[in-house]
Amino acid sequence: MTIQIRPSRRSDIISGFRRSKLGLTGIIILVFLVGISIYTVTSIPLTSFRQWNSPSYWVDYPASAAPAWTNVGLFGPTAAVHTILTPESGHEISDYTHRGIHIVSKAFSTNFEYDSYPSYFTIPYSVRYGEIPPVLEINVTRPDGLEFRIYYSSLPSNTVLENEAGTSKNHSQETSAQLGQQPTEEQSVYSSRVFSTDRDISNNLRQYTTLFNYSPDVTQPQVMIFSDTKENEILKGPYTFKLTYYFFDEKDIVEEARVILGGTVYGLLGTDAFRRDLAIGILWGTPVALFIGLTVAVGTSLIAMIYGLTAGYKGGRVDEVMMRINDFFISLPVFILLILISVRYGLNIFLIVVLLILFGWAGGARLTRSLSLQIKNLQYVEASKMMGESDMKIIFRHIIPQLLPLIFATIAYSVPGAILAEAGLSFLGLSDITIPTWGKILNEAYAASATTLGMWWWIIPPGLMIGLTGLSFALIGYTLENITNPRRAR
Repeated sequence: MTIQIRPSRRSDIISGFRRSKLGLTGIIILVFLVGISIYTVTSIPLTSFRQWNSPSYWVDYPASAAPAWTNVGLFGPTAAVHTILTPESGHEISDYTHRGIHIVSKAFSTNFEYDSYPSYFTIPYSVRYGEIPPVLEINVTRPDGLEFRIYYSSLPSNTVLENEAGTSKNHSQETSAQLGQQPTEEQSVYSSRVFSTDRDISNNLRQYTTLFNYSPDVTQPQVMIFSDTKENEILKGPYTFKLTYYFFDEKDIVEEARVILGGTVYGLLGTDAFRRDLAIGILWGTPVALFIGLTVAVGTSLIAMIYGLTAGYKGGRVDEVMMRINDFFISLPVFILLILISVRYGLNIFLIVVLLILFGWAGGARLTRSLSLQIKNLQYVEASKMMGESDMKIIFRHIIPQLLPLIFATIAYSVPGAILAEAGLSFLGLSDITIPTWGKILNEAYAASATTLGMWWWIIPPGLMIGLTGLSFALIGYTLENITNPRRAR
């Protein structure tokens, strides 16, 4: 069968996409994916990418929490949303010195409007101080105006910190370095957490039991603090956690402070069993998928064009030898080879790209070779040869422009295959485990029995993103093929 070739100018391609609803749909989806990638790279902290598999980075997040938007209350009471009050949401309400004591207070406010109590609360903090340890006081102001002092304690002395093993001093020193403030030899950096299960909190709450018309359970501070004093029910409204530090040296500072209210729903896409924010994983998976897909597609298409064009234009013995090599690569079981290489040597994202390019160019080379054979026998190409034009000039002036629309369509069709190949390796647990990819997220969901546990938010979003990306490039490739193929255009 003879393949017809029709020159396609840029204006023809643009007008063809404007007339094609499928092509426009593919472009819109691609723009959406590129927009997500740009937002992710410019707005999401790179630390979340590097620390995706670090449990300590996600310790403040809830485990297996459903997306927050499912908490609409149509089918029952609304669950408490997991809330992380950071320094950005908190504000410093006082910083002054009184009788030689440096007093620093920070407030963290939230509006609690849910039908269930927080499952817990915890207050992580990090301070740097000298020989005399500071005192930490924590107060909670409720919507009814009552203020409970739930914690009042001095921090460990420098001697205790030096003798204790397993202190988080190293992590805190990194925090100091980020702030541009290194602790001196006389100072120590202390990081810890105040948990709602702390016995001191329960003991401090006993003094407020007389304010309630019933007997509150002081062993559950997260319930007592958020309860109405008149009836045994949730008191909704604004709550403020006030952290006050009493320092005995002007050089002592607060390096970090947060307030975390535990809940069962969180974020746009919820969390997995490892407490990781799945929205961040899905977002980072987008530029990774586009990088893999486009790099592999462009690499394989360029190699296929050069290889097939050379074989078709040279012809004869050169063509015969090159096609036998091509047949060898086509016959290779690529996915099985990738699995074997991964098991033996392990794979990172760049090695995956290289291997997919190395094993993926053969099919496109055969098609390019067939078209090159046809084009070189066209009359205007023969006329160029008779006029003495060089082979390179003929190739770049007459053959490559004819092949470019086909190459673009091949690139579009190759992107989904590359993404699915990486997703397949990740799903089998054979891909790069250090970075978040959609396939890796699905692999971990399968290993954790997310389907059985009903954690649909761990399964549907990555699968949907894989399908959406593949659909985008498939529609673009289909439209390009219609534009460049005159038979299909008719």
